[in-house]
Amino acid sequence: MENISTISTRFFLLGLVEMEKEKYLCIILSFGIYLITMLLSIVILYNVCIEANLHEPMYLFICNLLFNGMFGSTSLFPKIIIDLLSGSKIISVAGCFIQSFCMHTFASVEVFTFTIMAQDRYLAIGEPLRYPTLMTNGKALNYIGIIWIIAIILVLIPVIMTMKLPLCGKNINNVFCDNMSLVNLACGDSSLNNIFGAIETFIVYMVALMIIIYCYIRTFLICLKLSKDAHQKAVSTLVSHLIAFSCFTVATLFIVLRYRLNSGSIPMFVHILLSCMGIVTTTIVNPFIYGIRTEALRVKILQNLLKIYAR
Repeated sequence: MENISTISTRFFLLGLVEMEKEKYLCIILSFGIYLITMLLSIVILYNVCIEANLHEPMYLFICNLLFNGMFGSTSLFPKIIIDLLSGSKIISVAGCFIQSFCMHTFASVEVFTFTIMAQDRYLAIGEPLRYPTLMTNGKALNYIGIIWIIAIILVLIPVIMTMKLPLCGKNINNVFCDNMSLVNLACGDSSLNNIFGAIETFIVYMVALMIIIYCYIRTFLICLKLSKDAHQKAVSTLVSHLIAFSCFTVATLFIVLRYRLNSGSIPMFVHILLSCMGIVTTTIVNPFIYGIRTEALRVKILQNLLKIYAR
């Protein structure tokens, strides 16, 4: 951190400096990812809304996952595109805190939604007769509301703690703002922020990870007792879900831990790649894994597209 005694009023995103080397390629990639994410998510959300037989808990959770992906993508890609086009590498203190809040809220909602979806699939396969009462649409909507409330509260606490710190540094080693990047710029004692953030992150991710692993293992064991086709389908689904969650988790934990570890020797492009991998992976992969690959949803989308084309 720079030896600066004055309070910063703006920050420099060093990740944008690195992206300037391949400016137009980064603009095209960012715009393409954002456009694909928004179009696919909107198509899926629209079809779930208009089709009464898709008004089920599983599809409500899928919609929440896709809506969250749209929220996270909008918090990141438009600013990257605008900054690269304008040549700006600066973000205000207020803008940085807002982006940090949005990015962490996206990550928290993503984790909680993955967790409740793993539990939902376990109940659907393990308790097929009781499932309609164990997981109703009303309960699913309540779970989604609780997910967002808890995520916002868990993110607000460390962000407010960071806002109370005197921030004297100016350089952020990323293309977007995150809470630990801001804490690292503090010229006062930030040990409480580091400890609280580490404990909160550890508890949230460990609890979520244990629930997800438990539900998927139980679901897999149940599927072994089913037919060969059902078993293969379940394994394929579980593997794809775990791959998406693993990529997101690795990238998110890198963002959280990189300033708590000696990451000064890590090249800037690695910071950019790992930091963006979580949101890029989930926003692109989720519409395919949880939307297009879901047969009932895919069939309805194709039927509605054919109706539009027939007009």
